Amino acid sequence: MSTSLSVNTESPSSLDADAVVVGYHSGGDAPEPASGAHDVDTAFSGGLAQTLSLLGASGTPEEVHTLASLGAVKAPVVVAVGLGPAPAEGPVDSDILSRAAGAALRSLASRPEGAGRVVLALPADTAAEAGAVALGAQLGLYGFDRYRTGDREKAPATLVVASSAADAGDAVERAAVLAEAVTLTRDLVNTAPADLVPEDLASAAQEIAQQAGLRIEVLDERALSEGGYGGLTGVGQGSANPPRLVRLAHTHPEATKTVAFVGKGITFDSGGLSLKPAGSMDWMKSDMAGAASVLAAMRAIATLGLKVNAVGYLAVAENMPSGTAQRPSDVLTIYGGRTVEVLNTDAEGRLVMADALVRAQEDAPDLVVDIATLTGAQLVALGTRVFAVMSNDDEVRGEIVSAAGEAGEASWPMPLPEELRAGLDSSVADIANVAGERWGGMLSAGVFLKEFIEDGVKWAHLDIAGPSFNQGGPHGYTPKGGTGAGTRTLVRIAEEYAR
Repeated sequence: MSTSLSVNTESPSSLDADAVVVGYHSGGDAPEPASGAHDVDTAFSGGLAQTLSLLGASGTPEEVHTLASLGAVKAPVVVAVGLGPAPAEGPVDSDILSRAAGAALRSLASRPEGAGRVVLALPADTAAEAGAVALGAQLGLYGFDRYRTGDREKAPATLVVASSAADAGDAVERAAVLAEAVTLTRDLVNTAPADLVPEDLASAAQEIAQQAGLRIEVLDERALSEGGYGGLTGVGQGSANPPRLVRLAHTHPEATKTVAFVGKGITFDSGGLSLKPAGSMDWMKSDMAGAASVLAAMRAIATLGLKVNAVGYLAVAENMPSGTAQRPSDVLTIYGGRTVEVLNTDAEGRLVMADALVRAQEDAPDLVVDIATLTGAQLVALGTRVFAVMSNDDEVRGEIVSAAGEAGEASWPMPLPEELRAGLDSSVADIANVAGERWGGMLSAGVFLKEFIEDGVKWAHLDIAGPSFNQGGPHGYTPKGGTGAGTRTLVRIAEEYAR
């Protein structure tokens, strides 16, 4: 859905719109109007809060109530969304604002006519709040209709953020860039795997690179074989659709730092000969979410013109079972010369990532961050909304967790226990791709990747297996299907290094 976005300092109740969105806090006998809502609240006889109380509203986060204004304000519809308890001091948490705006816009977007022109009268007393509202609203409008038939086109949405904060316009423009990046990640993840084989993803990267002014290099199956990229060629050899390694680069003349992002791009993961059960396979089109987030983040970095040198690698392959597929007990030679015994072909992501991680270090980056839907064990450990952060440097791990929090994404620091390395010993190669025991699978996968990081190189690993794809119902600004998890965190990391 196309969207236009602007900032307006006038009274929300006086603006022409199809709907106006206001926020309410929980507490007391009735919900309390949040900053930005008072003008609309007092326009109703007896106050809008009283009406909401009669409807059972409590102001809990993301609670949405829609009612007719009956002429109290210019907009015919008022959407009240819960923000939880009012903060004791300071502004409302940015992610609470974003998720509230997303919930409200999801409600409006579900109407046959679409959201239309919407005034967002949520707390926006600062530029950061205005940006959070704008981001959440745009993400909440998301829909993926590529495969639906019939006339489902809706009118473009127009969003107006009610704010008089200095620099609100700049914050809203940045939010638009971030929303476009997350939308790109979601669209790629939601695309059917038959329509996004490795060559297709590489082609999409070429198109985006041309639009954004990014330099791009694509290695096809012949170049990968000749270059010694044994992880990508080994995983990809079972598919009729050969693998690709994509390198994207953004440079800035004033940059003093270089960051490298590496994304796992398994466009479909059947498990290979170590075949997944059917119930674990139907959402494996999402196994390229890491690569999608790197591609989208690189576009956002270029669009924002960040003063940082950034390189992005997409390690792209399709993991299929066939007469040409790699076998359990095969030995692969990773780019750079290390050998890996493949004990389980469903642990393929770490193989393609090893190739790309070694290659990424040739760019002499100040930081390497990889992002991957790497293990089912991540869901067991942290569930479906929190991704894991591992690192070979405690300070870096803390910085990444902090960047994720500032970006509005939930993450949690996890260790890389040294004792798990012994479980990856191989009797025939330098290392095995899986440990002999099942416990700590997410951590041992991180330990495996760490083996391909040179001493002195700062590196972090993000396992987004659960948060990248929402199999449940939508919530906040998160739709069902691809979520775009990790994209905003990568951009935030680049912004920090641009400083």
